[in-house]
Formats: sequence, structure tokens, C-alpha cells
Amino acid sequence: MEAWQAVAWVLLMTNVADWLKAVQSRDFSMTDIILLHPSTTPHPGGFKCFTCEDASDNYECNRWAPDVYCPKDARYCSALHVMDHHGDSVSVTKRCVALKDCLFPGCTDVPESGHQMCSSCCEGNICNVLVPRNASSSVFSSTSPLASRGFLPAPLSYFVIVIIVTGIFLAGHF
Repeated sequence: MEAWQAVAWVLLMTNVADWLKAVQSRDFSMTDIILLHPSTTPHPGGFKCFTCEDASDNYECNRWAPDVYCPKDARYCSALHVMDHHGDSVSVTKRCVALKDCLFPGCTDVPESGHQMCSSCCEGNICNVLVPRNASSSVFSSTSPLASRGFLPAPLSYFVIVIIVTGIFLAGHF
């Protein structure tokens, strides 16, 4: 084999290896997400969440998520990730949810199946691109204060404020 043929062969194999690596990649870039989910809101503050039910993994969920806006009463995106004892995905469910569905993020063991289930919520357009895998990523992330959304009912908010002010007042007199 001549030297130029050997060089050509090495270059060809390098290109094939790079091509295979690109084909096997299962990560979405933000550019991919924007192209997959263009935005023209049907109502003020409209947003989208990745939406799927019992997908085999995060890639399959995001890949086939329908391009629809969340209803007006849903302000957050959720992700529920079930994993086997090796940490491999069993199922992924993502959807638009109301605040009441985001109050208890975290991970829990499912003794009957030996699986672990982790949930998270976030606020923002297609913010649920990733799935929670442990307690550190099973969070509720909000970009706006929950009090402005009516997190505590008004009478309870006033009661909490009165208790705090009374405690401060009493602490200053003793």
C-alpha cells in the first residue's frame, strides 16, 4: 500500500469514527430545543413543557414531546423519573402542572419493585429538559417568589407575620 493510500485510509476512518460518535450522541443542545419547539404564545405568559407519559428514557421523552402550550392554570413543568437499582431509566413522565403538584419534589424508594422515583418541578419555557436522578436534582426551582402567587392563603400569611412580629417584640422586652 502506498503512503498516500494509507493516509487516505486513516483520514477516512477518522471521519467515520467522528460520524459514528455524532450519531450515538443523545444530548439535546439549546439550539436543538429551540428548533424543535418554536414559540408564538397563544396567551400572555404562555409557555411549553416537555410532555410525555412513561417514556423509556429522557431522550425518547424529549424527542417525541408534542409541541403544545400549557393550559393557563398550569404554571410549572414537572418531571418524574423512575430508575432501577443500577440508576438506569425505567420510565420518564413530563407534563405541565399547577403549583399544588410541585409541593413535594424529591426521591423515594419503591420497595415493591426495587426502583427509585425522583420528581422535580421548574418554572419557565421547556425548563424540564433534564430528569432528576438524585436528591440534589429533585428540586422545585421557581423564578418568581411563591408569595406573589398566593403560596400561603392570605389569612395564614397574616397569622405568620403576626407571630413573627410578636416574637420579636417579646424578645426585646425580656
